[in-house]
Amino acid sequence: MVAHQDNLTESTLPVVVIVGRPNVGKSTLFNAILGQRRSIVGDEPGITRDRIQGEASYLGRRFELIDTGGIIPNDAEMIPTEILKQARVALDQAAQIIFLIDGRTEITGTDRDLAKVLRKLGKPVTLAVNKIDATVREGLAHEFHSLGFKDLFPISSEHRIGFDELLEHVTKGFSSEEGPEEPQPEKRAIKVAIIGRPNVGKSTLLNALVGQERSIVSPVAGTTRDAVDQSLIHSGVEYVFVDTAGIRRKGKTKLMAEKLSVVMARRHIRMANVVLLVLDGTEKVAALDATIAGYAHEEGRALILCVNKWDVAGEKGKRKFTEEIRDELKFLEYAPIAFVSAKTGAGVDRLFGMISDAYQAASKRVSTGELNRFVDMLDFDRDIKIYYMTQGSVRPPTFVVFTDKAKDLHFSTERFLINQLRKRFGFEGTPIRIKAKRR
Repeated sequence: MVAHQDNLTESTLPVVVIVGRPNVGKSTLFNAILGQRRSIVGDEPGITRDRIQGEASYLGRRFELIDTGGIIPNDAEMIPTEILKQARVALDQAAQIIFLIDGRTEITGTDRDLAKVLRKLGKPVTLAVNKIDATVREGLAHEFHSLGFKDLFPISSEHRIGFDELLEHVTKGFSSEEGPEEPQPEKRAIKVAIIGRPNVGKSTLLNALVGQERSIVSPVAGTTRDAVDQSLIHSGVEYVFVDTAGIRRKGKTKLMAEKLSVVMARRHIRMANVVLLVLDGTEKVAALDATIAGYAHEEGRALILCVNKWDVAGEKGKRKFTEEIRDELKFLEYAPIAFVSAKTGAGVDRLFGMISDAYQAASKRVSTGELNRFVDMLDFDRDIKIYYMTQGSVRPPTFVVFTDKAKDLHFSTERFLINQLRKRFGFEGTPIRIKAKRR
């Protein structure tokens, strides 16, 4: 406990504290802002016992983020006074307080008591109404103005809705730093999901990558029921492979286990940093391949297209197959293609370097200075004026463009910007997201 307090006082960064009664989603919000799981999230109210902190950044504005245990004022029975004490220490240091409440329930007495405590502090408090997943429900958020805070933001921690607006507001006064001073990401394992339709050779590929029989491989389509995690170190980099069950078309998944395989694959995509989409080199690119690839693209994951069974297909058709892939999967023009044979091991070793490169590209940060030089050099003759640009986040690289229009960018303008960013800064293997804001 004391150590926590010490490094809090030593931190020179502005402190943002998340408070709220138990089970309103503080840990989920904390993890989402931090971009990693640090709190224990569960359904049991008050599961976050201790104060948890981490360093976060939004548009280059760095700050210390603190998740307090679920606070119930004056309730000695349900919550140890120790937590309230811990929260007090954090609140005293806070530059900004995010008061999180549950948008799906009525305002409770606890919410009102807590609002009273927070108002007395005389610190800037932003009211975040959580679990507002549908825009329809945003209207309800205004009922919460009765708690007496003027800054109110409807959000969904779980689906990351309303985040930009909330963080833009909370960090507005914090100083922004140029790219080079960004904290270097710590070395962490690269999580890789192997996905594809049944019987393209995902398990055989996993075995070839990790060099041992771990998955149950058999020629019956869809035999991989369960997911098997495998971790290994290759050239000093740690990789964790998640082997996913073959995804089937929803209409054809009669068996519960296969339905589950679709759900699991989507979940593994969400948990992965890099996705290997396995295609069958002996067959044409199928509509299901495009559907599965779409899941990974929508989730913003770095992606490598892995054409398997190339020993059977033969060398001659590489160019033809590449053209077919680019034709059928137009939205994946950024994804590199690898031709391999999981069975003989040919070309498998190259995948490690490709995975590492794709991960680095997805994690790349470009400083605001560089981006503004890039904007100045753009040959841009569209009906929208771009003032400046900044990078909001990584994995996937997300850029915020400030323009003179209060509308989203036209599809062709967005595409032009993405192509120019790739030309200038690389980003091979990762999707790029662009968000427009009126200056």
